[in-house]
Amino acid sequence: MTATMSKSPGAGMYPPVAKLNLAADPRKMRRIIAEDPEWSLTVVPLLSNLCLQHIVRNFEEKPILEELLPRHKDYVLERLSPSLPLHVTANLISDDGYWKRCCKQRWGLCDVSSYGHSWKRMFFERHLENIIELYIPDATDPKTVLGMVPLCRNYVKRLDISQLMPPIKEPQKSEDDDNSDSASDMGMDGPSMDHFDFGILLDMLSHLEEFHVVYRVKGCGMNFEWNLFEFTFRDCESLAKALKSCKTLRVLRIHQSKVDDEKCRQLVNNLLDHPSLRELNLSHNLIGDRGARAIGKLLNRSKLERLTVYDNNIRGPGAQAIAYALAKNSSLLSLNLRLNRLGDEGGQAIAQALLKNRTLKWLHLGGNEMTEPTATVLSQVLVQNNTLRSINLSCNRLGMDGGKVLEEGMCHNSSMVECDIRLTEVGQESDYCISQVVRNNRNQAHRKHNTEENLA
Repeated sequence: MTATMSKSPGAGMYPPVAKLNLAADPRKMRRIIAEDPEWSLTVVPLLSNLCLQHIVRNFEEKPILEELLPRHKDYVLERLSPSLPLHVTANLISDDGYWKRCCKQRWGLCDVSSYGHSWKRMFFERHLENIIELYIPDATDPKTVLGMVPLCRNYVKRLDISQLMPPIKEPQKSEDDDNSDSASDMGMDGPSMDHFDFGILLDMLSHLEEFHVVYRVKGCGMNFEWNLFEFTFRDCESLAKALKSCKTLRVLRIHQSKVDDEKCRQLVNNLLDHPSLRELNLSHNLIGDRGARAIGKLLNRSKLERLTVYDNNIRGPGAQAIAYALAKNSSLLSLNLRLNRLGDEGGQAIAQALLKNRTLKWLHLGGNEMTEPTATVLSQVLVQNNTLRSINLSCNRLGMDGGKVLEEGMCHNSSMVECDIRLTEVGQESDYCISQVVRNNRNQAHRKHNTEENLA
């Protein structure tokens, strides 16, 4: 029986030996196997692109940017890694798109509006803040902070320090330790600083305008100790000297740090005649009358425009000292003394000062245990003072009679656009009349503003 076999085209045309010779001859069967599976003859990279890719890959070792054409520079910036060392990128790359990628990679969701819409400023301010907030005295090398200064000094305008770490607490030695006396004699019985020493930094930040600091540790949880929330006199002394040397500082805020009278006096003594300070905030502290006297002295020897010392322990004598300075002051625009203990002694003193002062526009005296006598003097202020725009008297016991005298004074006022008398027991009728006058003044001011804009 003859077997029938299917043959492919050309089968049987060559003998088996010929087939072997063909397979062994490379000239008869050349094949191209590309190393890049996406490589194609239809898309050949430009030589310029290959050069730019080389620059991107080797940017850390040999940064080339300013020598490139604008379109080539954009190509490189879009492809640079946001993880490049800062000593390479800080003073070389100004493109905000690159720093936006750096911020988003590190912190995720970011709001750049409070940083002057500058991503580069946001990155360096937050980066420096993180370094300071994790700095541990006598454990962290100061070079970690000082090494950043040449890289960030031109971009940091504000520092908002939300915590400061204390030194590491060493375990207590036993009483029979033979070396305890010798260690004390050698000066090794305590840390060199209680918190980060701003004296090594602030005067080198040549563009710093705002400085906010809180002496505390966030999220201590079960490790809570009172010394984690302690602003020591040694801290105060070094901070005061640092603030004095920072000539560009405009806004200073030290809150929730247990600043008492002595520390307040120390700070103020170093801020007298400061050339650029315009705003001081010492809220949520322990400042009493002696500290308030120092603040009054500062008002006489500075160009402060905003003073905030709410939630402290200032009483009548301290308020009188501030009022004495306020009567002569010609720069302060806003004064916030709420949540102190001024009483009528302090409230009347502040009101009497406003009969002479012609610059203050915003006054907050809420929660100060004031009653009708203060309202009576403030009524005179409403008649004679045409500079004050806003006054807050909430949470005081002014009473029905106090409301009547305020209502009478407000009827002669045309400049007040805000008057908060909530929880003052003035009565609904006086509250309504005062709010009507304020509403009319606000509408009149709005019309005047629109007219001035149209003329301009």
